[in-house]
Amino acid sequence: MPSSTIDNSVSHHAPLAISIGEVAGIGPEIILKCWQQRKAEKLPAFFVTGSLAIMRDYAELCGLEDALVRIDEPSQASALFPRHLPVLDIDVTSSLQVGKATPATAPLVVGAIEKAVELIFAGKASGLVTAPIQKSVLYEAGFTFPGHTEFLAELCARHTGKKHTSVMMLASSALKVVPLTIHMALSQVPGAITEALIHQTATAIIKALKQDFGLEQPLLAISGLNPHAGEDGAMGSEEQDIILPAIKKLQASGLNVTGPHPADTMFHKEARARYDAALCMYHDQALIPIKTLDFDGGVNVTLGLPIVRTSPDHGTALDLAGQGKANATSMLGAIKMAHEIARNRMKTHE
Repeated sequence: MPSSTIDNSVSHHAPLAISIGEVAGIGPEIILKCWQQRKAEKLPAFFVTGSLAIMRDYAELCGLEDALVRIDEPSQASALFPRHLPVLDIDVTSSLQVGKATPATAPLVVGAIEKAVELIFAGKASGLVTAPIQKSVLYEAGFTFPGHTEFLAELCARHTGKKHTSVMMLASSALKVVPLTIHMALSQVPGAITEALIHQTATAIIKALKQDFGLEQPLLAISGLNPHAGEDGAMGSEEQDIILPAIKKLQASGLNVTGPHPADTMFHKEARARYDAALCMYHDQALIPIKTLDFDGGVNVTLGLPIVRTSPDHGTALDLAGQGKANATSMLGAIKMAHEIARNRMKTHE
């Protein structure tokens, strides 16, 4: 039977789960590097769902042969974390080819995510940080979801018996942005923008800014689609026909929303000081500014799910795997943000 709620009485003190991600990429390495910096970065306790054998292969490459310890239950993780990186083995046999992703590892990659979500709903983990996955090889193995986020929404639905609408936010200390439309051709974007989608997404963002980031009166800035936000219809009608009416309805419902703003003037320092998050109309309109401001530190946060989920804002970097050169800054940020969100959500349930 699906469980409609997470056991928060346990998860308040539970460690974070980190799914191993694509084992041929840099995921295992950056997880190890984060554990290495646990004291300097004041990280919360976490454990890995994945493969102890594969993590040991990477530990040897990183000179951390004695770092790992197998656990059978997440409750063991917090006590072991100061001296060892706890790993909860997924019962899937898998071999490693560093730098070469293969569909053969898909059961391990997918199983690690499924196990982590299961543990969160059981109250044994406070949230999930996902290492990057290589979607192309997962597709070859029969994976049918566009990506991590959609898969997690489905897993949550299995546990709760309810459909969950997820929203992707990219966040750093400098900026929080959400793309209204994500992975689609630019030519398809105008037709995908609707009042309903703007309303649904903006409402989810403001709820998350309150619940997950502790802001009492968050302010959301919404961009236009066209240059100069359409310039009163001279360069496109989407602002007048769709975006502005949606904003007015949001304002009428009591939400602090402004726009539509010209995207080219939304992201300088003075402009960013006037809002807490920005809702942009398409992928690059949102991601270019945050990756310009903080390429290494950006964190992918999934809003709208009953579980906490963050991820580093980069891919598997197969070409860097096993060389000890991977930058763990974004993974560090993802761990810290997951911990912050979990604590803020607990406050709302107290």
